[in-house]
Amino acid sequence: MSYLFHMIIYLSIYTIVALSLNLVVGYCGLINLAHAGYFAVGSYAYALATLTLGWGFVPSMFLGVGIAVVLSLTISLPAWRFKGNTFVIFSIAVQALLFSLLYNWCRLGEEPGTWSNLTNGPSGLAGISRPVILSVKCSTMWSIALLSVALAITCSILTWLMVCSPWGRFLQAVRDDELAARGLGKSARSARVQAFIVTCGMVAIAGALYASYVGYVDPSISSLDESILMLCMVIVGGTGNFRGPLIGALVLLAIPEILRFLQIPDAVAANCRLLIYGFALVIMMHLRPQGLMGTYRVQ
Repeated sequence: MSYLFHMIIYLSIYTIVALSLNLVVGYCGLINLAHAGYFAVGSYAYALATLTLGWGFVPSMFLGVGIAVVLSLTISLPAWRFKGNTFVIFSIAVQALLFSLLYNWCRLGEEPGTWSNLTNGPSGLAGISRPVILSVKCSTMWSIALLSVALAITCSILTWLMVCSPWGRFLQAVRDDELAARGLGKSARSARVQAFIVTCGMVAIAGALYASYVGYVDPSISSLDESILMLCMVIVGGTGNFRGPLIGALVLLAIPEILRFLQIPDAVAANCRLLIYGFALVIMMHLRPQGLMGTYRVQ
């Protein structure tokens, strides 16, 4: 039963991640490879707020959302100027900066969480408490799974309302023909900035949920590999619609579990998982570029 709850929690976390990334990839038409960096921002902000300030789950989570939203301006403001491959390179640069910041903001001998040793470098932050909401601690697997599902459903409903609204349709219009969309008298730049703010804020929620469940965070969660995994979830599931990211998260999370049931050694399974991810991505881009459930073809 614990294994089932574990999978529900991870599926809920990556559902939020994939839904948020799809706003930029599927509805803005921009491939963003800095998503894991903002996921890590939410995780570290939650960890530091609970460890050093003693805050509960909700204020710590919103702190992470606020920091991620502010940092999202580093990538959203230039987004209107860069397109295609140029934007991809720019997002990789942002990803590298965030990873380097988390990895190097440390000093030997200093207490973790202090200004001189904020992230504790490659050792990460341990001892993160489980979620506490209204003085009720979610200390069991089923309670954390319930919280995760509730957050995933809330984010899913909010995303569905946004993409079905005039704002969501305008985003698609900007993606398909920006010049024509600007002719409607609305600001394409403002719409993209708003999309990035929502995306980064939402993935920070997933990061806070991850930190509260695992109880430990380190810079590896902000690596480029993690960003590529998140992008694969969106592309394999399908971009430009609501169902695609949900299917993509389910499919890519199922692959390592299938390898585990086949009793393949962990060292071999890790390499097999990366090979399968890459092979699936190449096949999808050739045979069905719009993904399993997608309506928009990533350029």
